[in-house]
Amino acid sequence: MAPRTKRGKRAKAARVMREFKEGRLKGGRGRRGKVKSRRQAIAIALSEAGLSRKKRRKRRRKI
Repeated sequence: MAPRTKRGKRAKAARVMREFKEGRLKGGRGRRGKVKSRRQAIAIALSEAGLSRKKRRKRRRKI
């Protein structure tokens, strides 16, 4: 079973997808124009919500 995500992250992803559906989502810091691809919109949503990054394990250094 997949781990649950936090409410704030889900809300952020939902907001980005809503912007895409309304035609207001822009890519590349707003300089590139409107996003036309659904796949690109999903990538932006996951990136902004921080869900695309895997949790890194903390490694302890042995001295």
